[in-house]
Amino acid sequence: MKKFFFIYISIILIVLMNNSFAKYEKKFFEFNIKSLNGEIINLSQYEDKAVLLVNVASNCGFTKQYADLQSLWNEYKDKGLIVLGVPSNQFGKQEPGTNDEIKKFCEVNFNISFPMTDKVDVKGENAHPIYIWAKKNFGNSAIPKWNFHKILINREGKVQDTFSSLTKPTSKKIINQIDKILNVE
Repeated sequence: MKKFFFIYISIILIVLMNNSFAKYEKKFFEFNIKSLNGEIINLSQYEDKAVLLVNVASNCGFTKQYADLQSLWNEYKDKGLIVLGVPSNQFGKQEPGTNDEIKKFCEVNFNISFPMTDKVDVKGENAHPIYIWAKKNFGNSAIPKWNFHKILINREGKVQDTFSSLTKPTSKKIINQIDKILNVE
């Protein structure tokens, strides 16, 4: 009986150490980031919404995902989803442009209307504090491995899940998670 009790307690402790039970000292909505226009985006304005945080690049093989991100934005913005594009030049130097060039590229080629941030680092010691926070609270899967890595933030301001660049924004995997957060049926 003691052996069974020890195994049972061990399993519970392992489950509790899972990232979904991370002790968040700060929530996503407590951060700020600059927009492509240089204005401060106070993320508290997105409180009680789901946020799909995506590091983006203009010259990447995954750049066509901008169309899916815009489609997702069009479909879910009135249901409580924010798509937030975060340009980064850390992967293959595929986002070399200025903020103005990035904005023009997105508008002309993909008619992007969802919020976009200033170009920032998304990994390493110079990463924007949002990405450092995501790694601290959700682990290495929150660190982008390439452009168009996705981090889904739930209504409580915690990381719900992460998705690789290979996962399309309109994939069933992502849609199911968004629907679950937003209680969409």
